[in-house]
Formats: sequence, C-alpha cells, structure tokens
Amino acid sequence: MHIHPSALIDPKAELDSTVEVGAYSIIGPNVTIAEGTKIGPHVVIEGHTTIGRNNTFYQFSSIGAAPQDKKYAGEPTRLEIGDNNVIREFCTFNLGTVQDNGVTRLGNDNWIMAYVHLAHDCQVGNNVIFANNAALAGHVHVGDWVILGGFTNVHQFCKIGAHAMCGMGTSLLQDVPPFVMLNGNPAAAHGINVEGLKRRGFSREQIAAIRQSYKLIYKSGLTLEEAKTAIDEQIASLEADVALHVQSMRYFLDAATRGIVR
Repeated sequence: MHIHPSALIDPKAELDSTVEVGAYSIIGPNVTIAEGTKIGPHVVIEGHTTIGRNNTFYQFSSIGAAPQDKKYAGEPTRLEIGDNNVIREFCTFNLGTVQDNGVTRLGNDNWIMAYVHLAHDCQVGNNVIFANNAALAGHVHVGDWVILGGFTNVHQFCKIGAHAMCGMGTSLLQDVPPFVMLNGNPAAAHGINVEGLKRRGFSREQIAAIRQSYKLIYKSGLTLEEAKTAIDEQIASLEADVALHVQSMRYFLDAATRGIVR
C-alpha cells in the first residue's frame, strides 16, 4: 500500500494493499476500496462508500458526502462505485437516501471529467462520458454509453437511455429515449447518435431500424401512443438481432415517467 504520510485514513477503513493514497487525502471509517485504485491528493472519501478495482481519483474530489437533501437525517445510506473509472478534479458524488433505494451507483469504465456532480440516488451505467460541469440532480438514471456535454444539467427523476448524447449546455427536464442526440435549453432532439453506434459495432441494418423508430416518434406527426403502436408493428417485421435495439427504445417509452424530450 502506498500511502502518503500526510493522508488521514481511519483505522476502520478497508483498503486493499495495492491502493495508493495521495497527500492530504482523508478516508473515513466506512469506506472500502479494492485493488489497484489510486486516490490523488486532497481527496475526501467518506460515508458508507464502496469503490471497486483500478479506479483513479484526481485531486480535490468529494466522494460519499451526505446528500444535498433537507430530508436526510443521517441514515446509513450508500455510494457504490464500480471498476476502471476515471474521476477528474472537483467531482462531488453523494450518498443515497431512504426515500429511494438508499444507494447512489456509478458503474464501470466511465470517464467523469472535472466538476461533475452525481446527486443522491443517481444510477449511472457503464462506459459513459460526462464532460466538465455536467450535473445530475437526485434520482436520475443514466444508461450505458451515454455522453453528456459540458454544463449539461439534468432535472431530478429524469431517465436517459443508452447511447444517447447531449450537446454542451443542454438542459434536460424530461426523459431521453435511447440513441437520441439532443441539445438546447430546453432540450430538443436532433436525430440519433449514428457515429457513436458505428464505433460500437452496430450494423447498418440495426442503425437503419433505430433511425426508422426515431422517425416514427419525432417526424411522423403521430401521437406518442400512435408511435408506440407503429414501433410494435416495426418490431414484428425485423430479424431478432435488429429488433433487439428497437425493443429497447420501445420499452423505454413505456418506462418514461416525466414524458420524453420531443
């Protein structure tokens, strides 16, 4: 274990022998950190926080602090961080609340840039990129491979589907279906994330089917309920490996709770 002499680590904290902790960092008693993780200088990790393998925390981040929620009364809620994440400077990740499921989660292989805020009870998947100053309010759910541009702000309880992409300065007040690109304040949809899908190995047929679903929702003049019916008909006509991704968009439409950006 490589611990700087100025770091303050509670004796009850559980750190793997390979963990590195930089100068003046503080680690509380209910923190568990797995092998290969590197904690930079001036990082505070507190609360009931579990951190997986091979993560890198840059200086001045606050991890596992109490929720910014007036209802919070010191309950032993949690923060869970997976493996292979990069968390840059001045990030703030808060614990969950008992008003939700009591845990804030960040998955694996995520690239989190400076000043990003994950509020209480957020659920963030894998392979996301959050650019500088992106901020999630409480209870936000973010799917895999989502990209948030700098200064993106997400309203509480919003859901963002997998592979969606938000441009810089986006203000999200409603749910975002999978694959959709959007921008603006308030946000507006501008097609699907074709380039991202190509980079992730989606076939031409899969992308064409996703584009057709997008058109049914956004370009056809149909009501949302009519678009759902049209997508159901589309799914019935597709091969299984193509239909799979259209189905994920269709399921999302039923699961949306704040209405969708449209």
